[in-house]
Amino acid sequence: MKKFDDELRVDFVNGAVGHRLRFGGGRGQALAKAMGLRAGKTPKIVDATAGLGRDSFLLASLGAQVTMIERSKKMYTLLAQGMDRASQEGSDFQQIIGRMNLLYGDAKELLPELSADAVLIDPMHPPRKNSALVKLELRQVRQIVGADDDAADLIKVALGSAKKRVVLKWPAKADPIKGIHACSHQIIGKSVRYDVFMLA
Repeated sequence: MKKFDDELRVDFVNGAVGHRLRFGGGRGQALAKAMGLRAGKTPKIVDATAGLGRDSFLLASLGAQVTMIERSKKMYTLLAQGMDRASQEGSDFQQIIGRMNLLYGDAKELLPELSADAVLIDPMHPPRKNSALVKLELRQVRQIVGADDDAADLIKVALGSAKKRVVLKWPAKADPIKGIHACSHQIIGKSVRYDVFMLA
């Protein structure tokens, strides 16, 4: 019998990612607005919790240079494989992947060495009471990377490293992460919200 995580695959070409690329709404999307992408503004971004890489891919598709950090070796390998497959598709996918850089390591250690205008942090979200509501893919990711118990520490490092803003992607109705000062503003969607901490 296969292990639970064996079937997990990072796919930037098909499914939800491909659909979002074609029909997502460009820089008018909540994530793009939260990260500061607007007419004439394309910040240099670090995705400190890369995961499946979907947010990074979206931001790169909108022209941003994105550095992804992943501390799970398994997840890092899946991401690298997904990037290779997408790059082999050629044309647009090759250009988008060309704007994505993947690093292996702990973002708390790597962030101070990077020069980022904006840092995106999307920690593992608190478990839902009804686990059936959580997509299989996300349950697989949780099994691989575990809980991000140091999310508050990561946010503090990001606040001291980013030039312009730090963005926390968090469940829309979840309590703020303890130990972090109030954000500057929020962009709230149906299921997730973006807590934006402006630095400049």
